[in-house]
Amino acid sequence: MSLDQSADQHYRDRVARVIAHIVAHPLAAHRLEDLAAIAHFSPFHFHRVYSSIAGETVAATVRRVRLALATRLLEQGGQSITQVAMEVGYDSPQAFTRAFSQFAGQSPRAFQRDMHRLILDPGAANAHANAHTKAEHTLAVQIVERPAQRLHALRHQGPPSTIPHTQRRLYLQCGQRAAHRLGASCGDPQDVGGGFRYYAAVVLPEPILAADGGLELLDIPAGLYARHALTGPYTRINAALAAIHTRWLPASGYEPDDRPTLEHYLNSPRNAAQADLRTDLLIPIRPTTSL
Repeated sequence: MSLDQSADQHYRDRVARVIAHIVAHPLAAHRLEDLAAIAHFSPFHFHRVYSSIAGETVAATVRRVRLALATRLLEQGGQSITQVAMEVGYDSPQAFTRAFSQFAGQSPRAFQRDMHRLILDPGAANAHANAHTKAEHTLAVQIVERPAQRLHALRHQGPPSTIPHTQRRLYLQCGQRAAHRLGASCGDPQDVGGGFRYYAAVVLPEPILAADGGLELLDIPAGLYARHALTGPYTRINAALAAIHTRWLPASGYEPDDRPTLEHYLNSPRNAAQADLRTDLLIPIRPTTSL
């Protein structure tokens, strides 16, 4: 690693400590002086350094971490919109609704409703639906086979709510060279014990040095996947993956395989509205073995 790369990584590590603190204490006041002290920067320079490394202001990070917490509370249900708003630090449901709509591309109520649609809660669905309607919903997950693939990837350091930082770093490094953008993950994003790993990844037409800016080569073996075409904001991804694992997979005749779960981003927030984002969710599977 060159001297410049070492210094850059040192700055990133110091900013990462700040982000970890914000994630661990999402409702704290987060005074600029306190955060600067955590990173061992002077308060005068901290805001500029933080923005250059994280790609957003401290206030934007705090807002996004709180809204990511709100998505989990809305997925769980059991609380009103007003209760969720207050729990994540908003003074009124109106202010929360405006912020959440900008973050997720839809209102909190619409998000909560969508999290309980058929694919996420088929047991609560249409008890009176006819057989044709039910057959249509079984097509929400398709079995596909994908060839082996080599990805250029950056391993994400930190909680899932800060994944956009890693995606931004990858975009800055690879830019327009990327033929496809993906996420590759292993483990459960809710695992606080450190078992979750996520890589921001791209398919490049020509290989570049794996050591360039921390890039790794990630080889994905060929195999079968359960594919769900998700339309809408990325905040829906975790709930959709969890639902496929718990509700579709047990009766499918397949079981999870030991390959990374893939998220294939078919377009980008840079050129599409949140509601129009399209993502193929790909869970690795194999036929269920008889015991």
